[in-house]
Amino acid sequence: MKIDKNTLLLIKKEYGDAFYLLDSKQFAENFTELKNAFKSIYPNFNIAYSYKTNYTPKLCKVIKDLGGYAEVVSEMELELALKVGNPPNKIIWNGPIKNNCAMAEFLLSGGTVNIDSIDEAGEIQKIALHHPQTTLNVGIRCNYDVNDGVISRFGFDVGAEDFRNALNIIASTENIKLKNFHCHFAKRQIDFWPDRAQGMLNILQDFKITPDRIDIGGGLFGKMPDSLKAQFTNEIPFYEDYAKAAAGLFADFFKNDEKKPELIIEPGSALVGDCMKFVATVKTIKNIRGKYFATVLGSQKNISMSGVNPPIEVINLSNEGNNYENLDIVGFTCIEGDVLYHNYNGTLATEDMVVIGNCGSYSIVMKPPFILPNFPVLDISNGEIELIKKKETFEDLFHTFVF
Repeated sequence: MKIDKNTLLLIKKEYGDAFYLLDSKQFAENFTELKNAFKSIYPNFNIAYSYKTNYTPKLCKVIKDLGGYAEVVSEMELELALKVGNPPNKIIWNGPIKNNCAMAEFLLSGGTVNIDSIDEAGEIQKIALHHPQTTLNVGIRCNYDVNDGVISRFGFDVGAEDFRNALNIIASTENIKLKNFHCHFAKRQIDFWPDRAQGMLNILQDFKITPDRIDIGGGLFGKMPDSLKAQFTNEIPFYEDYAKAAAGLFADFFKNDEKKPELIIEPGSALVGDCMKFVATVKTIKNIRGKYFATVLGSQKNISMSGVNPPIEVINLSNEGNNYENLDIVGFTCIEGDVLYHNYNGTLATEDMVVIGNCGSYSIVMKPPFILPNFPVLDISNGEIELIKKKETFEDLFHTFVF
């Protein structure tokens, strides 16, 4: 994604003082690169993209067109996956709560639901008994210790009675098929990936079950510049590092099997993190008791990044500006902690544009309608300016209220 002064001026003139820039080409390249890293070690491999991370429809369609799965966690995301053209058998529905009617319709159409609780297993059994001529594809979300110091609230403790009961429900119901085992652990450090993979293999050995697919979830770091990497205490792995840590164990375990199950991961940030930038115009610069603050038309909520300084580039539009040290770039909201960048050093002037990188992960989906509606999204990766999401308006936010 090439960004220059003339491009920003052109976009600003038509779309306003703040906007997102999307790089769908980079997103597709990330998908292919990550998939190839795993396939080179374990060929029967695919990716299920985590919709919750960034459900921009164009990105979801890219995954569909490249042959990936859609990983959804709500009926809203399920509807989106279907709307962009995914067949039900290429959609995996996770999450702790699922609407029973939507779940029934999805299962009956050939989709896969990963069971998260014994109550959900019972509900699916009821659906199966009401439709004995239709095979329902299910997975079971598995919960075990990967030595990350977290007791996850999701899925089944594989050492507990509920896990065995869920397996019994599936085995005793003729038209329920165990399509896959699934797990997901949130911490992205590569140290936990061998335990994650081995934990799944232990389940296969202990219960002597090998489903069609084994899904080891997401939780990967994506690509980032050195300035951002330096702010983490741990080393940021490459795609190949994750592949070696997990896929290698599966390749060794199934090396003598003629038919190997499909291995799946569910990345979000690892694919989309570096594929979006947020651009905001500097509106004021002021000094308060010796500290400089530059307020931009944007918010920390627009970048969904805290605790680190994001990659930043200042585009000077006025050929003016003063040099500042330890200036905070802050947002338009009335929250004291709304800081997009701490202690900026460099030249800055009002009406300059601040370009913040690596904000494709969770920024769009978690931006609340707080104080101002959200800004437009534009894809400029193919040399043209393509409107992907319109600027939100008052009507967009308030048409559901009763006045």
